[in-house]
Amino acid sequence: MRDFADMAGQLDAHRADFPRDRADRLPTAFVWRDPSTIAPRPWLYGRHLIRKQVSVTVAPGGVGKSSLTICEALAMASGRELLGDWTASDLKVWIYNLEDTRDELDRRIIAAMQHHSVAPDEIDGRLYVDTGRERTLSTAIQTRDGIQIIKPEMEALAKEIAEREIDVLVIDPFVSSHQVSENDNGAIDLVAKEWARLADHCNCAIELVHHTRKTNGEEATTESARGATALLGAARSGRVLNKMSDDLKAEAGVQDDPATYFAITRDKANLAPVGKREWRRMASVHLSNGDSVGVAEVWEWPDTFDGVTAKELLSVQNAIEGKHPRYSDQAGDDWAGRIVADVLGMDTTSDRKRLKRIIETWLKSGALVKVKVRGEDRKERPCLEVGEWATE
Repeated sequence: MRDFADMAGQLDAHRADFPRDRADRLPTAFVWRDPSTIAPRPWLYGRHLIRKQVSVTVAPGGVGKSSLTICEALAMASGRELLGDWTASDLKVWIYNLEDTRDELDRRIIAAMQHHSVAPDEIDGRLYVDTGRERTLSTAIQTRDGIQIIKPEMEALAKEIAEREIDVLVIDPFVSSHQVSENDNGAIDLVAKEWARLADHCNCAIELVHHTRKTNGEEATTESARGATALLGAARSGRVLNKMSDDLKAEAGVQDDPATYFAITRDKANLAPVGKREWRRMASVHLSNGDSVGVAEVWEWPDTFDGVTAKELLSVQNAIEGKHPRYSDQAGDDWAGRIVADVLGMDTTSDRKRLKRIIETWLKSGALVKVKVRGEDRKERPCLEVGEWATE
């Protein structure tokens, strides 16, 4: 059990971080305030990054988390909604990538600027980039005497943030920013809270990019983060990236596209409602030096009825009238989806799921109705016929 004198010493050290007039007057009586006098929460980017708080992005390797954070940094530095997310203006962003070389970071950033048409003068003096290959970062070590926060390291970060007036600091990846066991909840709790203390002290938002553990093909959540759960517990917003599965690619009609598609799900949100799933695509951008670089861009899940008009519905109804095609997609050439595909110019293999959704929607609207029809073998089978006729 921890020695009481040691605990008291840590408490005194913690109190030293607070103004003396507050620390010496506990507890503080609550005083009601008109809510209109309370400043709104200082969001900086969407509902993920907020001043004085730590946010976490979790993803398996190779999905695109570093490319995503680079594009988001460019959005914040330029004040443009490059990926559709709201951003505050005139933000200064510091990317501290602890794995990649300077050349690789330059490739990724310049490719993203090229793809999203961001001119150099739009981010001049507002984007800072450093690499752990040139200057390592270690915020904590684990010794026989326990976990030690490297105070000079944290103080150096605070000094640079203050001098450059940094609004957002991105640490990528979190695991490379410390030297403690990532499975030790107590150790990770201390490290994570030290980042939170830095965010609070420097009035900035801090994004920690983290890996997931092996999920064996299952879709990841923020709770799939590798190592101790304390990291997510210290964050005020957590989001997870998942690569689009082969089944989803087939459903979306992009199975022939070699690009990576991934979803962003904000499933841990203490200060805002949990966000809906958003999709991104890794576009391949060619640089003049011959390199090809992946850049994150917005991608919208296709609407079932994209390009389908009332006139085409009427054409489908005319093609179905009197034929009683089968409802089941297992009916081979007798499936109603084949008629729909012929009229709409779709493929019954690659567009099968979309065709089924279209038929179900038309059934719900009454444009088509399901009826039982007796076949030559005298067995009744569900078939389709025209319900309420469409008008152009």
